[in-house]
Amino acid sequence: MTELPEWIDGLPNLSGWDGERAEAARRGRDRTVYLHESGIDFGRARGSCAVALHMHQPLIPAGGPGRGGGELGREPMIGNLQFMQESPYEEDRHNALMYRACYRRPAELIRTLCDEGRQPRLMVDYTGELMYGLQQMGARDVIGSLRSVTCDPRTRHCMEWLGTPWGHAVAPSTPPLDYRLHVTAWQNHFASIFGLEALGRIRGFMPSELALPNHPDIAYEFVRTLRECGYEWVLVQEHSVENPETGWGSPYLHLPNRLVCTNSRGETACITVLIKTRGSDTKLVGHMQPHDEAASQSRWELKGRRILSMVTQIADGENGHVMMNEFPARYLQVARQASGSDVPLVGATEYLEYLRADGWRDEDFPVVQPVRQRRIWERFRPGEGPEKLHQVIEGLRREDGQFHVEGGSWTNDISWIHGYENVLGPIGNASALFHEKVRRPGVSTHEYRYRNALLHLLTAQTSCFRYWGQGRWTDYGREISRRAIDILNHDF
Repeated sequence: MTELPEWIDGLPNLSGWDGERAEAARRGRDRTVYLHESGIDFGRARGSCAVALHMHQPLIPAGGPGRGGGELGREPMIGNLQFMQESPYEEDRHNALMYRACYRRPAELIRTLCDEGRQPRLMVDYTGELMYGLQQMGARDVIGSLRSVTCDPRTRHCMEWLGTPWGHAVAPSTPPLDYRLHVTAWQNHFASIFGLEALGRIRGFMPSELALPNHPDIAYEFVRTLRECGYEWVLVQEHSVENPETGWGSPYLHLPNRLVCTNSRGETACITVLIKTRGSDTKLVGHMQPHDEAASQSRWELKGRRILSMVTQIADGENGHVMMNEFPARYLQVARQASGSDVPLVGATEYLEYLRADGWRDEDFPVVQPVRQRRIWERFRPGEGPEKLHQVIEGLRREDGQFHVEGGSWTNDISWIHGYENVLGPIGNASALFHEKVRRPGVSTHEYRYRNALLHLLTAQTSCFRYWGQGRWTDYGREISRRAIDILNHDF
């Protein structure tokens, strides 16, 4: 199997090798990638639990001698972890060591438990920006530790990687063509570090900020992108989906649901979703409460049969006292207790593979759609076109100030659009120029200038530059967008 180079002309491998990447992402979709080497006795399980750790650090233009104190437009772009590690402040340097340990820790936990003969399971998603930042700063201890578990046949089924957007972009407010670039760039980058075989084992997707588009056309493109890039399921937040018949949330929170997205032209795309329930992520995962919840359950009734349920939670793997200090010991304790029990820790893909082996089909799962779409379908018939859809949405907005199609996320209190015009404008300009100058015949995805422009565009779309609203982080986003525009105007 062809292996992808990790570095090309000093840049991470974000593009090119489209055929090899696509083949790896779709290879063996008719076979299991986890169940056949699982070792878990699913037949006696009465409940199960899957936990995931989300890892991210943005790239920032602050790599000069003053570490943020110099002229913003002249400073190199580095990972925020490196910025902290080289900070003149002791607190920043201390935190950098803690974060670095957290990024290495999933593999260490898995190896420890496997050496004991246990059955650990942990899902992880690392953004492309974080992986690039680790590469830049020479954090081979982190990358080497992750690679050793990811590629070793004895341990690879214990740590399930989830795909994610390369630059931590939020799907509802990222142009669909750009979002697809995030998805494929992450796949390229991952394969260049861990290999195409490891990429071929990835079936699930973690959207940044758990942001699910609910505008019908954007939601359709989101699902279509994931399916065409080889993904079979996606993690969503409880209050970002609704039952099409009632408009309320799904009553089957611990079972797979089938997300059905229809656009204004009447086209439909579907994907399996696993639902993360509400609650304080770090406390729930940090104390492994999902396993406690799973232990209180038995198999559910669905369509006249008994089906194994799965409690699913995800948390930032490096944030907060609980995740840094309390999670490791608690995870080890629960993993030891769960191994060989009737309430095992599982990987989500492994769980879905078991359900399919048990005779369940995607069509058997309850249907959901993005939140607030029921109100749209009450006034709009699929196929009536984008213009009529726009009229319907604007009418609903005028009638109800709370109605919006900015998507559903881990919180409904934060909009990823309103209040961020000062950074969204430059990002939008960079995106438009990229597609005008780069996405045209004659420009190869293997070229340095393409890869350099892509790196800056994807980095500019990082959610961190909007999360805080104003100040230094917003300045970072505008500066990276300016650099992207300069590259596009100079090199193309």
